[in-house]
Amino acid sequence: MTANTVPATAPPQGAPAARRGLSPQARGTLALVVTVLIWAAFALSARALASSSLRPADAALLRFGVPLVVLAPALWRRRRQLAAVRPAAALKIICGAGVPFFLAAMYGGSLTSAAFVGSIVPGMVPLFVSALVIAGGRGAPRGTQTAGLALIATGVVALVWRYVVPLDTGVLAGAGILLVASGLWALYTVGLKEVDLDPVGSIGLLCLPSFAVMAVLALAGVLPTGLGSAAGSDIVLFLVVQGLGVGLCAGLLYAFAIRRLGAERASVGGSLSPVAVVLLAVPLLHESPTAAVLLGVPLITAGVVLANRRPRPRTAPVPVPVPADPESEVSVDA
Repeated sequence: MTANTVPATAPPQGAPAARRGLSPQARGTLALVVTVLIWAAFALSARALASSSLRPADAALLRFGVPLVVLAPALWRRRRQLAAVRPAAALKIICGAGVPFFLAAMYGGSLTSAAFVGSIVPGMVPLFVSALVIAGGRGAPRGTQTAGLALIATGVVALVWRYVVPLDTGVLAGAGILLVASGLWALYTVGLKEVDLDPVGSIGLLCLPSFAVMAVLALAGVLPTGLGSAAGSDIVLFLVVQGLGVGLCAGLLYAFAIRRLGAERASVGGSLSPVAVVLLAVPLLHESPTAAVLLGVPLITAGVVLANRRPRPRTAPVPVPVPADPESEVSVDA
């Protein structure tokens, strides 16, 4: 082959770049944007459930049932890995993001606002995770992480302060329940780091027992259900947002974004979820952001960004590849 010979497989000169498709970073960014919108939709649906024809049990059945139907063949192939998960780690995942978390987030959202759900639940997770890490004797946060945790706490106080004087027990109770939901999600985060499952396996480990528990509670009448008489539009909305969106797509897309962008950049982008919730709640739920929201949400967002930054190593850094299973990084901003 001479110097002027052009290989037959080379693209013709002047071919449009679009034919080569999006770059890996562009695909990762797109996946992250969609994930943030799904997280925002979760917060909006938690608030919208109070005025819909669905009961919390109905929303939970859709949330945990749809992923099981869609992923059934893949989960069957992973049945041995799922059976091998240690009970203690499995319990953290099932309690942390399963029925207790879901009901706490839905009920807390019905007493407050979408801005509270979108800010308190994901925003407080880094603080609760740090508390669990310290309790386990694995070191304390330092540097910008400490500043981030302080900003998160300040932002939450700014959110709820106006409901202390004069006292609004309903909103404060809702905020307290959302704090419980955030603490449960932190437990889920810790549990994910203790299992050797890919994102699909993690979804199955969460959804299978959660759906079974909800089905038993609904059939026993402990949690009333109204799927038979619910409006079709409400069923479709929660099926898409909770089942396909939160239950299936969010975890897979965020794992993909981490692989393409890296854990730190993905978590920083994910911290914009509270801002997206506030902006979307105005046209969709007709919520007007209060001064407390306009102050508290930016503080929480900035705190999450700082809390997710890894401290600079004191020695020359050694490049470490992103792990094949990035699900352990997923839940810091969920």
